[in-house]
Amino acid sequence: MKYGCLYLIATPIGNLDDMTFRGVKTLEMVDYVLAEDTRHSIKLLNHFQISKKLVSYHEHNQYTKAQSIIDDLLKGKNVGLVTDAGTPGISDPGSHLVILCQEQGIPYTIIPGPVAFVNALIVSGQNTNRMVFDGFLPMKKKDRQKRLEILQTETRTITFYEAPHKLKNTLDDLLKAFGADRSVSLVRELTKRYEEVIKMTLGEAVDYYKERNPKGEYVIVLKGISEEILIEQKISDMSQISMEEQMEQYLSEGFTKKEAIKQIAKDRGMNKRDVYQYFVNDSHKI
Repeated sequence: MKYGCLYLIATPIGNLDDMTFRGVKTLEMVDYVLAEDTRHSIKLLNHFQISKKLVSYHEHNQYTKAQSIIDDLLKGKNVGLVTDAGTPGISDPGSHLVILCQEQGIPYTIIPGPVAFVNALIVSGQNTNRMVFDGFLPMKKKDRQKRLEILQTETRTITFYEAPHKLKNTLDDLLKAFGADRSVSLVRELTKRYEEVIKMTLGEAVDYYKERNPKGEYVIVLKGISEEILIEQKISDMSQISMEEQMEQYLSEGFTKKEAIKQIAKDRGMNKRDVYQYFVNDSHKI
């Protein structure tokens, strides 16, 4: 029996005119559509005069419902997957079904379209050459703090999603983690009537929203730390321990002595030959 195909269909993030011709044709062709919120997606289908069965598929049932969807695909049915806005699988259900299709040899494809964080990055005014997408930060305070500590040494532009009612607390957390002077762009309501891009420092952003209530879905685009500052910080950190301690640390991690010397020189902004001569001296041998 010929298997069906799973179609991951991108939908507009605001303006319905951004729906692609291919996306509309695919919605018309599939046997049924998986929707994150059927009440939301029915408006999209009605706008394009598409009459199609909608099946609820969201973060709370994506694992329990997955097998029945796979069974339909194995029987030859074509299934579409949409989220409330944007591309399925990006901070929304979709990736789990892709993995199952791979395991079962079931065809699947993407019908491309808008992705909120990509469009936000483009209009943010931040560096677009290198970036990292971090989605929604963890809810638990301890997990969130741990994530932000990891990102403190990230040199690429960082993008986050955030809901309006959580934005103020998230800005406070970012301020503590990255400092008041770090540049940030707050992008909201992309492609909609009240689309807005505000670029300022984190300190200014916290003050800005003390007087205002955030509205609409946000993409936070945060400047990464400069490589020069990161090197300066590392040199400062290394100055707190001796080179002998540093050598012991790298050797315990599996470095050869040659590799350790090279890394110590890099960490401390020193010439590799000077570090080598330091350890050749009998008094500094490990």
